[in-house]
Order: sequence, then structure tokens, then C-alpha cells
Amino acid sequence: MDPAAPHLTLAAPLDGLLDLLAGLVDVAGWLLTHWYLLTLLVAGCWTLTEWVVRRLARKASAERMALELVPARHFDPGLEEIFRRGVQLARASTSMPWWAPRRTKAVQIRLRADGSSPLRYRIEGPAGGERLLSITPFGPAVTVKKGLPIADKPRTHVVRAEFILRGKPTAPLRDVPLDPDPLQPLVDAVSDLRAGLGDLAELRLDIQRAPKWTLRARRVQLMSDARRQERREAQRAARWLRQDAGGVEDSLGWQLQQLIGSKSAGAGGGRRLVMPPVPRRVDPAEALGKLADDDHLVRVQLLVMCASDTEGRAEARLGQLQAALDVFGSGSRWAMRGWHLGPWRLGADRWPSRRSFERRWELGHCQPPRPNWVRLEELTGLLKPPTRHCRLPLLAGDLPTFEFGDPRLLLQGIHQGPDGRRRLVATYAAETLFEVGVGKAGGGKTERALAQAIGWAHAGGGLMFVDPHRDSWPRALPFLAHTTLADRIALIDLGAHGPAPQVSSWNPLDMRQRQVAHEVVEATADAFASVLGWDDATAPRALTILTAALAVLVAVNEAACQAGRPADQTTLFHVRPLLTDPAFRTTALAGVEGRLDEETRAWWRVVFPTLPPDAFAVVLNPMARLAANPVTRAFLGQAAGVYNIRAAMDSKMIVWVCPGGNGPTDRLITALLARDLLRAVRSRRDVPEARRVPFRAYFDELITLTGAAPETIASMFEDFRKYRVHVHGMTQLLARLPAPVRLSLVQNASTLASTAGSQSAIAPVTAEWGDEPGPDVVAALDRFDHYVSLTVRGRRVGPVKITGPHLDDVFAAYARPDNTAAFERAARTTAGTAPLDVLATRARGQLDRVNAFLAQLAPTTTPDNQEKTYK
Repeated sequence: MDPAAPHLTLAAPLDGLLDLLAGLVDVAGWLLTHWYLLTLLVAGCWTLTEWVVRRLARKASAERMALELVPARHFDPGLEEIFRRGVQLARASTSMPWWAPRRTKAVQIRLRADGSSPLRYRIEGPAGGERLLSITPFGPAVTVKKGLPIADKPRTHVVRAEFILRGKPTAPLRDVPLDPDPLQPLVDAVSDLRAGLGDLAELRLDIQRAPKWTLRARRVQLMSDARRQERREAQRAARWLRQDAGGVEDSLGWQLQQLIGSKSAGAGGGRRLVMPPVPRRVDPAEALGKLADDDHLVRVQLLVMCASDTEGRAEARLGQLQAALDVFGSGSRWAMRGWHLGPWRLGADRWPSRRSFERRWELGHCQPPRPNWVRLEELTGLLKPPTRHCRLPLLAGDLPTFEFGDPRLLLQGIHQGPDGRRRLVATYAAETLFEVGVGKAGGGKTERALAQAIGWAHAGGGLMFVDPHRDSWPRALPFLAHTTLADRIALIDLGAHGPAPQVSSWNPLDMRQRQVAHEVVEATADAFASVLGWDDATAPRALTILTAALAVLVAVNEAACQAGRPADQTTLFHVRPLLTDPAFRTTALAGVEGRLDEETRAWWRVVFPTLPPDAFAVVLNPMARLAANPVTRAFLGQAAGVYNIRAAMDSKMIVWVCPGGNGPTDRLITALLARDLLRAVRSRRDVPEARRVPFRAYFDELITLTGAAPETIASMFEDFRKYRVHVHGMTQLLARLPAPVRLSLVQNASTLASTAGSQSAIAPVTAEWGDEPGPDVVAALDRFDHYVSLTVRGRRVGPVKITGPHLDDVFAAYARPDNTAAFERAARTTAGTAPLDVLATRARGQLDRVNAFLAQLAPTTTPDNQEKTYK
């Protein structure tokens, strides 16, 4: 065997290895020489990959869905509900096809303000997540509906910004409490937005599950940095320890101590041994902070855009939103990405970031420039719509602006916006069905009602204003004194002021309008019963006697009107002769026997003769009080009265009624008027609903009015809506109203308003608002200020603070003080007023005219024979 063979066997692999190394060196040299080819190859591969990824991302983004979340006023979620919503969002972000790029696997929360609402809350994400996100942990307190595409018109000025997390990467954002709402700073930032100027503000938060491999790499880096920092701290401590020890050994005191100690010990001293500190073990939980666990860790991207058609407003809005996001800052904070160079800001509005920003904005891609890792607990304030603890601004779209002469609008007051602008606000007349105003005397509730009534009158609407104290008439007169209103207004004043008082006239039993007889009887009898406290249990006989007497008188009036002799009709004052004068009773019953039903005729034949004379006293006493007062005798004693509320409603009249006081007689008059109004309104059922003319009734001093007719006023608030008649009531104390009236008022009120007053008096009103604001806040209001809850487009707005309109300010252009005397004369003329003594004389002679008519109506009937029949 050749001895050189082993050497040849070892040399062959070595030569091959050397050849491989030589080849690698040649390749490296070639690559260094032709580096640009490698660069082009890498760039081409990257470009091709990015092109493919973008195409796939666009295709995936085209299959996105949108949901709109609308919270109820009482929406008040707990932390657990919000956290569960965050888990839903994180899970829904992965509901994409397997081929979808990671940048598309995100759910986007859009907070948008454009003037249509204070802050719209919208969620956009993968179409596969719609079913998961449609059912929220918030329950029925949040309405989820499918979001329609939003098309924005181009604005002249647009600013963009991207916010990234700055500070310690492992530190959390600030734990913001739920009360007040964490969204409140953002709502305040857009509260002065003006849609008319093209203002727009939108914030988009993309949520994406954190990538595992990136998170692991980040944890390794953080742990390495922590260990390195700990070693540096240990080395620094050791260095300082050696320096301290060296300084001590070089000191004179230490040398003397060593010298003394060495002599006493008989041995030489030496230098002390210094033990350097050992680096302590790094705690992963402390070093990694919020990145220690994978659970509920997400990556976020925050983009903001503000726009306006007015220069400077978009930039100012962005500054307000930036300040609002500072609320969430702590160890970590939201900071705007970019740099400031003098007056220039290099950020999302400038190259090269702008193109990337717009692509992510339009397609919903989540590609933050840095990780932006947060835990779901840190996003609590943004994972839900505004709650009941959020104070929402009142925008122009929430409450329309009042325009003079517009019959669709009803003036409510003056609202001052967050930017200090004041505007007249209104509600829509068609849905302002009933209003209630509460507050202390002089607080401005009557002034507000007058302003509303005057605006409605000038817009062509009809109304009735009932004021027991008459103060409202001289206050409103200068602003109503227009020639265009002169033929539409009537003043029914029972105060009989001045040396030659003039009074209008009204016959509750007047049948000229061909009313239904039993309705007239029922309305009049019920009016007496409500004032006098009669019912079927306490005064059945009084009710029966009065009803039977009224039935006869109404039948006589029907006959007189059919005969063309309305001036010969009976009045309320003929109840007494019908009950006490046998001759008049006999003639009347004979004349209308064919017009009465069998039951009524039988009562007069069988029951009436058995009644003792003192049974009539309870019925005759109120009639005697009415007759003793010359004003009420003149007002109610005319056969053909002028006052006709049904005709006034149908012809859009403006009727001002001043009963004259709040005594027993005045309450009876008020009750008669109220019951007649209820009857007249219900009689509109003979008119198709579309042809019923809207009419408004204003009742000042409800305590006085309801004392006369509680059940009648309550029925108004329950029934009038059907007939397009709307009631506005004002009172100082809601608690002093009778229970039926109070319950009907609160239940059906479209508008509920309160001025200042005692807390105990205001508490029933604020309780209807959930004590937001509370009685203490409302009680501290300035004069003419109100808190009002309104109904607009079918939903409640407020309570919102408004200033009641002052006539001298709001209607200054309508004031015609020089026309007041002529206008009042026209109002009295329309009401058919006449001198009080003339009407009183005519009322006293009315019985003779009725007797003459009845004698002609039944000439063949002898009083003696009839008296035997009915006595």
C-alpha cells in the first residue's frame, strides 16, 4: 500500500472547501461590483409584492360593512359591558378571508360631527363581522342600524393628522372615569361646529389584533434593554462604591484609626475588600408592563381630519381635538405625528405622509407607523357611544331656528351656543301638541307664552288666550295692533272697566249653529257640576233637575231658530222661571213636547210634581248669583250671543278671554267657557281630519282655571290632539293642580318648561327629566331663563337652557303703540260688545219675548189644562 495515499485522501476535501470559499469570495466581489443589480432585484421584488398586497387589500376593503349606533338618553353602561364590546371588536377584526392582507383585518370606530348630530358613532369593518357586531352587550339602550354610505362634499380647507403613542411604550394610557363621559372632551371640541360654514370633524380609530411575532420580538428587545439597564445601574453603583471606599481610606481619620488599631493589635492593617453590587433579577411583569400578556392586547391607529369652507376654522378644530385627546395621557399619551418647523407643520398634510394617510383613510387600512399597542381597558372611553353622562350640545339641526311669519314653526326662546352665538329657536307646530310652563310669579312663563302666541298670530294661526287677571292683554296689544289682524281678533273682557263699560254676549244654550241638543245640555250641566262639586253620589237630584230644565230650554231654542226668531231664545236665567213659574213651565212644555224624548216628558209628568219646593234651591242658588252680578247677567242674558268658539276656530280668529277674577261667580263663568270649548272641539269630528284648521288655546294661571273645571281641563289635554287643537298651560305650582289635570299635563306634554322657583315646587318637573338638571340647578335660574324639554321630529330634545323671549326685544319691529286704541276698539267690535246697561235691560226683558214666542208656538193649548197635566 502506498504511504502517500492517506495524505491524498485528506487533501481532496480541503481543496474542495478552498474552492468553495474562493467561489463565495468571487460572488461577493461580483455583487459588490454590481451592487446596483442586487438593489434593483430587491426593489423589484418588494414592488411586486406591495402591488399584489395592495390589490388584495383593495379587494378586501370593498367588502366592508358599516353599522350606526344610536344611544338612548338613559344609556349608562358598566365597565364589563364596554370591555365585552371591545372583545367583540377585536374578534370581528379577524373576520376576513384567508387571503386578505393584515392591514385590512381591522375594525374602525368613526366619531363624526358635521352638523347633523353632536357626535355620530359608527363602526366599519369586515363584512363577516356584521352579525357579531349587530348584537351588542349594551342591550336595548343602544339601537344598531345599518350604516349608509357617507358622501362628503369637497371643502375648501382640509387638515389631516395622525396620532401615535408617545412616552414609555409599556406604560398605559390614563384610566379615565365613566362619569363624566370620556367622550365629553371630544364632544366639547366640536360643540361650536357650524354646518353652514362647511365645518366637519372626524376621528377614526382602527383596532387590530396585535401580531404575535412582532410582539415577541418587542418583548425580547424590552427584556434585553431592561437587563442592560440593570447591568449599567449595577456598574454605576459599583463605581460609586469604590470611589466612596477609596475616599474613606485616603482620609486622615481612617489612617489614624488604622495606625492605632495596628499598634494595639500588633499587626499591620490592610485595605478593605469592596464587594461590588450584583445586578438584580429583572421582573418580566415590571419590564414589559402592559405588553406582558397577549390577552386583550390590540394595535390601534388614530386618524383625524377637519375641514371647513372658512379659512382657519379647520386648523382651530384640529387644535381643539388635540387638546381633547390630551385627557387620555399619562405615562403614555396621544401625540400628533410630525414636526414643526417655524410656521410649517410636517405631518399627514405634507409629502410623503399625505398619500399614505389618504389611502388608509379611504380604504380603512390599519398601518400605523409604530406599534401603538394598547390594552382594551385603555380604550374604554372610545368603545361606546356617548352615555347619559355626556353633555351634548344643541345644534341647529336639533332645534330649528325660528323665522317670523312661518306657520310651521312655534317660537320657544333664545338659545346661546357654546361659541356665544344667540339664536331664536322653535319647534314644529304640527308636533307641539301640548305645553306646560311652571315657575314662580314674574319668572317669565307668561311672557314666553305671549311671545309664542303673537308669533303664531302673525303667521296666520288662530288662538284663544284665557287670562283671569287680564294683564296679558295690554302687554300683547302693541304687538298685535296691525291692520292685517284687526278683522281676526276679538276681546271678551268681563272686567267691565271704565266709566262706560262694554261687554260682549254669549248664550251657552244658543242653537243657531245647529248644535246637537244633548251635547249642549251635557256641556252646560257638566260645567255647573264641576264648579259646584256635583256628582251622581253627592247631588244626583240637582243634576237631574238641571239636566231636565236645560233639555226643555234647548228644545225651545231649537224651535225659535227653526222659526227664524233667534232673538226669542231662552238663556240660563230662564231655568228659574221654568222651575218656579207654573204658567211659563206649562207653556214651554207644551210648545216643545214633540221635541222632547219620552223619558224627559215622563219625568216632567211623573217625577217633577212630587218634588218639594226646597229641592230646587241647590239649582237656583248659582243662577241667582249669576243674575245678581250685572256683568254676568248682561253677558249670559242675551238670546243671540256673539261669542262662538267653534266659528272662531274654523276661521282662525284670535280670541282674548278675560273672565274678570277668580271668585265663585267667575269660576262658574270659566267653567262654562271651558266646557263649551271642549264641546266645540269635539264637534269638529264632522270635519275631515285634513281639513281641520289648527287652533291653539293658552291658559294662564292654570290653578285658577282648573279650580273651576278640573275634569274639563284634563279632558282637553287628553282629547284635543285628535281635533288639531293644542293647549298651552302655565302655572306657578304643579303640585297645586288637581290630580287628573296634573297627570294629563305631564303625560301628554310635548314641551315641559320651568323657570326658577323653590326646589320643592320644581322637583315634580325635574323628576320627569330624571333630575338632570336637578331642582337646585333650576331653582338658581335667572329671571326669564328656562329649562325646557321639547319634541322635535318625534324625539325629545333637552332639557336645554333657553332664555325666554322678551317682547320688547324679539318683537320690537312689530310694536305699533300708536295703533293700540283703534285696535282695541276693533277687537271689541268683533266681539259684539255693547254698553253694560243696554245689555242688562235687554236681558231683563228677554222673558217677555220668550213668552210671546211660546204663545205663538202653541196657541191652542190652555194653561189650565196643561198645568193639570204637569203639576
